[in-house]
Amino acid sequence: MMEREGPGKRSDYEVFRTIGTRWSDNDTYGHMNNVIHYSLFDTAVNGFLIESGVLDIKGGAEIFLVVETGCRYYAEMTFPDVVTAGIRVAKLGNSSVRYEIGLFRNDDETAAAEGFFIHVNIDRLSRRAVPFGHAVRRLLEPLLVTS
Repeated sequence: MMEREGPGKRSDYEVFRTIGTRWSDNDTYGHMNNVIHYSLFDTAVNGFLIESGVLDIKGGAEIFLVVETGCRYYAEMTFPDVVTAGIRVAKLGNSSVRYEIGLFRNDDETAAAEGFFIHVNIDRLSRRAVPFGHAVRRLLEPLLVTS
């Protein structure tokens, strides 16, 4: 049997966003429901893109759609924890990007969960993939990690 890779550290990530948890994030078992982790990934990355000025969710000519996602869970999180999401880019293609996100509970240095998702850059009207513009590349290239 293959051994599972352990959780990453804050130092493995390039950009950070802090997100508060909510009472409704807890499930019947008293910890954060697994679907919330995916919401935190989405919130962290899209918030970063919007604040950086490369994504206009209401009127931009291009949008980003998630086409694949996954998560590994290492430790429980619960309300009222504060989550810091670390973001890095594992692969940057012509019109797609693979983000890797680490979720860190409170001041923990080790990730409670790590996941990924792949965004494809889409023309809002035609719904077809289009190449990233220069602004997106300038934003994402410094986040690209090499393994």
